[in-house]
Amino acid sequence: MQTALRTSLPESELASRAKFAPQARVVREERQEERQSERQAQTAGLPLSIRGLRKSFGDNEVLRGIDLQIPAGQFVAIVGKSGCGKSTLLRLIAGLEKIDAGSIGFVQDVQPEDIRVMFQEPRLLPWARVLSNVEVGLGRDRSSGDAHARAEKALAEVGLTDKRDQWPSVLSGGQKQRVALGRALVSRPRVLAFDEPLGALDALTRISMQRLLERVWRDQGFTAILVTHDVSEAVALADRVLVIDEGRIAHDVTVNAARPRERGSAELASLEGSILSHLLSADDRT
Repeated sequence: MQTALRTSLPESELASRAKFAPQARVVREERQEERQSERQAQTAGLPLSIRGLRKSFGDNEVLRGIDLQIPAGQFVAIVGKSGCGKSTLLRLIAGLEKIDAGSIGFVQDVQPEDIRVMFQEPRLLPWARVLSNVEVGLGRDRSSGDAHARAEKALAEVGLTDKRDQWPSVLSGGQKQRVALGRALVSRPRVLAFDEPLGALDALTRISMQRLLERVWRDQGFTAILVTHDVSEAVALADRVLVIDEGRIAHDVTVNAARPRERGSAELASLEGSILSHLLSADDRT
């Protein structure tokens, strides 16, 4: 029936359709690109505005008036000596702690799935296989029809497609962290906070994971906030490094080195030395 219908059209109509077919195809392609751009815009990083942020635990004032602007999609690393408040700042941004004073503002409305945290411990469910552990990151969308497909895609992004049916107990430390990263990525977060996620890994696995973090950040465009004790890790990954000292931002360093970055280069070594000098001077005062 469809063939008869097409051949029964007048020649003038066929010629007209043939004339405008390429234009129609271009319009369809442009609309597809627009829809893709809209989806990408929806998952792009969120900007943060932090003003007068304070947090205390009992008599211990951990944060003493943090003022900070983070543009959408920026990769920010936070360093400082133990107890300086860097993890507390991250937890406040992620909504895991209650603010005592000040504010953390987002330019746009924030949904629960927009902000995800990756911790030093993978925190995988031992009774669930790898794919099911990733699906946990979907939250309320876990029962949706495309949950498996989304989890499969997240596993592919972290290079663990072949481990989908494995139990967490048989995975290496680096593989467990990849599963944890896949779980964080599966909901396409707009802010991804990393709380020392690579601290327990060996040196080579850590470098491999650093490269993976950078790649997924560049691919997805989320705003990244990394808390780390490793200054070389901070300058290798971040656009900007913040040094926290006595509950305040003591140093704010822009890292303009081109990506991919050459670890051990003179440029990164100079930045690392500058940051370490601030950290060591803070130790001298204590």
